[in-house]
Amino acid sequence: MEKINLKGKTILVTGSAGFIGSNLVLELLKEEPDVTLVGLDNLNDYYDVSIKEWRLAEIEKCAAAHPDSKYFFIKGDLAEKTLIDEIFKDYKPDIVVNLAAQAGVRYSISNPDAYIQSNLIGFYNILEGCRHSYDDGSKGVQHLVYASSSSVYGTNKKVPYSTDDKVDNPVSLYAATKKSNELMAHAYSKLYNIPSTGLRFFTVYGPAGRPDMAYFGFTDKLLKGETIEIFNYGNCKRDFTYVDDIVEGVKRVMKGAPERKTGEDGLPLPPYAVYNIGHSSPENLLDFVTILQEELVRAGVLPEGYDFEAHKRLVPMQPGDVPVTYADTEPLERDFDFRPDTDLRTGLRKFAEWYKDFYEV
Repeated sequence: MEKINLKGKTILVTGSAGFIGSNLVLELLKEEPDVTLVGLDNLNDYYDVSIKEWRLAEIEKCAAAHPDSKYFFIKGDLAEKTLIDEIFKDYKPDIVVNLAAQAGVRYSISNPDAYIQSNLIGFYNILEGCRHSYDDGSKGVQHLVYASSSSVYGTNKKVPYSTDDKVDNPVSLYAATKKSNELMAHAYSKLYNIPSTGLRFFTVYGPAGRPDMAYFGFTDKLLKGETIEIFNYGNCKRDFTYVDDIVEGVKRVMKGAPERKTGEDGLPLPPYAVYNIGHSSPENLLDFVTILQEELVRAGVLPEGYDFEAHKRLVPMQPGDVPVTYADTEPLERDFDFRPDTDLRTGLRKFAEWYKDFYEV
């Protein structure tokens, strides 16, 4: 593994107004002195844009408090090739963290176009930018880190999910696009010697998260006195991973690029890696919802004595969903000395407190 010191580096973060992207930018501004951060986001309206704008405002405040680093934000779309080519030409990033993507399993059933544009064409544009960063003998991109997803495991029966498992049976278009990203990155790593690392994220949650995620939607509905539906009759298990743990994992991985090596045939061996980032202790969805309810009451979002039983309904599985996600994180621990460890109550407490403040409940 090639160690990378981030000091003085230019880092391109796509999806920088997104949930993980914004938290990563904040962490880099606070903890890594003398970096140049270039954020790209199209601020689409897949979910409430005011949350994205709030995240960007937090970044602006943080950037103002850390003048030793530079921060630039570009509003634009990953699928616009000329824009991506210009960003690579103008800023010459040393590290690229591609977090921009059309997320969500269910939305991929109703709006597949968005996934092809962002997750396939957009990612291809990033790979091409990395490829041409080496033109004319330039040093170019030292490390491409990109978001994959636990959804690539499909209905894999073997748990915990290991990056050594076969992942050739996606059950949603979203999962198929993420597996495609891994294959495309491997091809470009092999052909152009681009050090690349894919990260399979497991059910990320926390403050200022995505409103399409179950915990956020449950909160909205409970507050309105509506009934929440718990899929697979409450028997789903998810490897819930707190956003700060994800960000710490991404940051450590950024600093350790797969090593460039030459094979016996004189051609480069692909400097390519894939890791799981998850809590590696799946929680039953019913338990998760119980803790969420308790923390919403504690934060004052829901009133004391809220009749939770009257507002929940157990329903069958949704198309494209899987019954369990469970990460084997041993390789991440081995290579980066890191394992996510934020417990569910701590994470949901921070979410509930943020929700109360943001929506002025």
